[in-house]
Amino acid sequence: MAALKSLDKFIVPLGGQGIELQEILHAEGGMALLRLRIREGKRFTVFDIDAGTARRWGEAMLAWAREQPAGR
Repeated sequence: MAALKSLDKFIVPLGGQGIELQEILHAEGGMALLRLRIREGKRFTVFDIDAGTARRWGEAMLAWAREQPAGR
């Protein structure tokens, strides 16, 4: 059995998608994963990713965001 811990939850300003980040802690010392849930109307997209994938994804997003002009 796994335990879920909510890390963040927000609405995207353009498009209105609901984003939720959760930590999945598997029982008995199993691997911890990051769950990304995207809600678009009644449809959900769910990604369960490992720490290495989360780090790479996050770094790519931060690099892109840093290149964008302020206030945009």
